[in-house]
Amino acid sequence: MNLDHIKRGPIIAALMIGAFVAFLNQTLLNVALPSIMGDLKIDPSIGQWLTTGYMLVNGVLIPITAYLISRFTTRQLFISAMGLFTIGTLICGLSPNFGILMVGRVVQAAGAGIIMPLMTVVFLNIFPIEKRGAAMGLMGMAMILAPAIGPTLSGWVVENYDWRVLFYIILPFSAISTLIGVFFLKNVTKVTKPAFDMLSVVLSTVGFGGLLYGFSDAGTDGWGSATVLSCLVLGTLSLIIFVWRQMTSRSPMLEFRIFKYNMFTLTTIINVLITISMFAGMILLPIFLQNIRQFTPMESGLMMLPGAIVMGIMSPITGRIFDKVGARWLSVIGLLITVITTFEFTRLSDATTYTHMILIYTVRMFGMSLMMMPIQTAGLNQLPQSMNAHGTAMSNTLRTIAGSIGTAVLVTVMTTQTKSRAAELAVAGGVSPTDKEAMAHIVAESTIHGINQAFVIATALAVVALVLAFFIKKTKPALEVSPDEVKQMKGELKQAH
Repeated sequence: MNLDHIKRGPIIAALMIGAFVAFLNQTLLNVALPSIMGDLKIDPSIGQWLTTGYMLVNGVLIPITAYLISRFTTRQLFISAMGLFTIGTLICGLSPNFGILMVGRVVQAAGAGIIMPLMTVVFLNIFPIEKRGAAMGLMGMAMILAPAIGPTLSGWVVENYDWRVLFYIILPFSAISTLIGVFFLKNVTKVTKPAFDMLSVVLSTVGFGGLLYGFSDAGTDGWGSATVLSCLVLGTLSLIIFVWRQMTSRSPMLEFRIFKYNMFTLTTIINVLITISMFAGMILLPIFLQNIRQFTPMESGLMMLPGAIVMGIMSPITGRIFDKVGARWLSVIGLLITVITTFEFTRLSDATTYTHMILIYTVRMFGMSLMMMPIQTAGLNQLPQSMNAHGTAMSNTLRTIAGSIGTAVLVTVMTTQTKSRAAELAVAGGVSPTDKEAMAHIVAESTIHGINQAFVIATALAVVALVLAFFIKKTKPALEVSPDEVKQMKGELKQAH
């Protein structure tokens, strides 16, 4: 498909705005949840579904995007996705009760789950390989800035206004993105109209959905919970059958054969490790700041803002550097900074200052900005154009699963270490459970210990990623070879012999 005549500006604008509001929406509710639960009079076990349900729908949709991108035009898919997201946002803003709010979140997630993979595939298609780094760096701004601005914006809104205002802030941007898509977006992907494999969709939904929910719920109910175990077992079995079906199908819904491309496989493994390590900072630091240091949600969000700004500024710069020098040394330097700063968070105490945490977190985000998009782009660059949608879907699916698993593992490490340290300190100090003041001090000290131990795991994962980064090489897209060409080549070889 010749894309030289296509104007990139409107396409980039529509996709960037759409991706930004979709990512912003993911983090806005985290800080606002207590206010929403209080206003709607619901328990935490019910309220957490507003984030868990959103993540589940997102995670289930991502593996299907490769099929959707092949079946529909770019314009059809983008307008449908952003239209769903806009309608869902309006429902959330008008919701009088939990049921309506939950419906709005599911509709939002149905649209948001398509936007990011679609954006990646479009960028890979409209930019030549020598300019992809800069393009993916630009895309990284939406991925990076939105989740970091979310908690700060959410904290400010909740402290001053009704929580519904959060959705009214998103709504106009979502509507503008949809309108740009209606008037300016052109089709930049090849429509092949593959057969719809209903069984694969069911297996994918149960498999990825079961794993995502199981790992997410493990952080709350524990690994021994019957719900957690049944979800993990059902999810694993469904995924095994799903993978087998994809490997034996002539037109799979999600192409697992892309793992024969060694650089894509290597960068995907590194990306999974980085994602889990990154989630450590996003989850554990707000707990430390709010529960131990008694900072407000807004102050907690503000601590992350300088790092987000640095990452947003660096993302397009890193992309341009990547186009010139490749991903290896950017990744090695970025991961070295990430290892050192993550290790620094293993030494938190009640005397750690707010300024010190801002400094370390900002440097950590600078390190992340050097390697996150280059690593992903380096892997996708090896794939032939026909595999772009499958590579993007696979990469995003595994990162979503990694985020869920990482959250559950880190929270579990923190809680188990906190409990065991609290029991040790209580016994060693001869503290009675009725001595509330002494017990409160023990709980605080134990929580700090638990958070530090979780950061030890995150540091170890970053070290493994650092070692693997030395093996990254610069690649070019593999040549497209059709089945007929393969037969012809085999025939020619036989004749030669």
